[in-house]
Amino acid sequence: MPFGGGNKCGCCQKTVYFAEEVQCEGKSWHKSCFLCMVCKKNLDSTTVAVHDDEIYCKSCYGKKYGPKGYGFGGGAGTLSMDTGAGLGIKPEVQAPHRPTNNQNPSKFAQKAGGSNACPRCGKSVYAAEQVIGAGNSWHKGCFRCAKCGKGLDSTTVADRDGEIYCKGCYAKNFGPKGFGFGQGAGALAHSQ
Repeated sequence: MPFGGGNKCGCCQKTVYFAEEVQCEGKSWHKSCFLCMVCKKNLDSTTVAVHDDEIYCKSCYGKKYGPKGYGFGGGAGTLSMDTGAGLGIKPEVQAPHRPTNNQNPSKFAQKAGGSNACPRCGKSVYAAEQVIGAGNSWHKGCFRCAKCGKGLDSTTVADRDGEIYCKGCYAKNFGPKGFGFGQGAGALAHSQ
């Protein structure tokens, strides 16, 4: 123990006396100095994370030094727009997307290029974006009702003459007509 009564604090470099001492990684800290370097939350032995003589709460440590990229979000399905600038992290600047004009002569590329055409937009449908309905392959974005534009899935699709509809539009346009086949809930449709 150096002259002056105690060890030096890892934060303020002042003397730490026994009654106010917290030890971490062989260093002494004042209880009031044992704070996260970023968010300044009070720390204890269960919430501290140390990196090169700096102390952090587990949350700030994970943001600053943890894994980055897709699948390493804030947890519980949350999205965060935090770029980490407050932690000294420089956000990655991505170049704008430009589709390639490369005509790949490989056999696999020719096979994939000859894939089914989407009936709605006429473009090629690849396996990763394919939805099958009404005997055709569709893009996920094109798999919509022809009348109202509602997105469809295997339980809500109805087809007629190669076109796809939601069940509601199909019933209105192609379902039975006449007395007893109104809009539902006993409503009467009046037309002039």
